[in-house]
Amino acid sequence: MAGGVIHKSDGGGGRRRRRGKSAAMAEINITPFVDVMLVLLIIFMVAAPMLTVGVPVELPRTAASALPTEQEEPLSITLTADGRTLIQTTEVAPGELIARLTAIAAERDSNKVFLRADGAIPYERVAQVMGALNAGGFNNIGLVTDSDGPAMTEIGN
Repeated sequence: MAGGVIHKSDGGGGRRRRRGKSAAMAEINITPFVDVMLVLLIIFMVAAPMLTVGVPVELPRTAASALPTEQEEPLSITLTADGRTLIQTTEVAPGELIARLTAIAAERDSNKVFLRADGAIPYERVAQVMGALNAGGFNNIGLVTDSDGPAMTEIGN
């Protein structure tokens, strides 16, 4: 931003200049603003074609409706190392598990459930809980694992 003083003259030569009458120059230098805007424009012009990925295809039109999105929070069953069984965050006694699952299945639209089991639990216990899930009306069981485990090639060595 440039600021300075402009001396005003009254139009008659340089002989009749008034002293003390000066006005502040109030101009804005927009050159940096224009430079930034042009750089942003170029960036967006280059990036916009890259955002459309894929091959253009004329899709057939049908009367089928879109797949429903999952609106419920998935049910989670957790088996801890000390032998506790939890539905979401509520502890359940092993004898009450099937009854609780049947009641929950009656209230839910989805039969999807995630089973989280500690690695130290015997497989027999996990299989028993999977049987209880099936008896309770949950057939879509997902086993939750961590992704940083050993690869199959590392287990045999």
